[in-house]
Amino acid sequence: MTLEILKTKEDLRNLIDDYAYLSDDKKIADVMNLFTLDVTYKVYMGGALVADVSGRENMEKDFNHHASLVKTYFTLNGQHTVKIDSETATGVSFTQIKMIRDIEGKDILTDYSVKYDDSYVFQNGKWFIKDRVAHFLIIEARPVS
Repeated sequence: MTLEILKTKEDLRNLIDDYAYLSDDKKIADVMNLFTLDVTYKVYMGGALVADVSGRENMEKDFNHHASLVKTYFTLNGQHTVKIDSETATGVSFTQIKMIRDIEGKDILTDYSVKYDDSYVFQNGKWFIKDRVAHFLIIEARPVS
């Protein structure tokens, strides 16, 4: 493995970690800068397509709406495997996301186990997420005690 491949793998890992850090802090405008302008973003829950957004501007509206409903985000990234082909790459990553929402006056914690299938592109000296498919595989909700 060359130093260039190792550097690219590190850059891509930092990209998905930045997505988690910025999302947890609800810095949605900064999150959008991690994506290409023509990004596609799909979300599946229990195998059903629940969101299909194209373009950074539409995605920002969608993310801002979602973030307005969440009091607290907490994200842990796990495995991240990438295949690099010059200035494009694909990756699979696994994430645990916890969200606290106020539902009928009670704090409800929803715990998500997510698998992301990503396509990345290298533009202007930087890696971006071009396409992201989120598979919410396990969803558990419970009141916070």
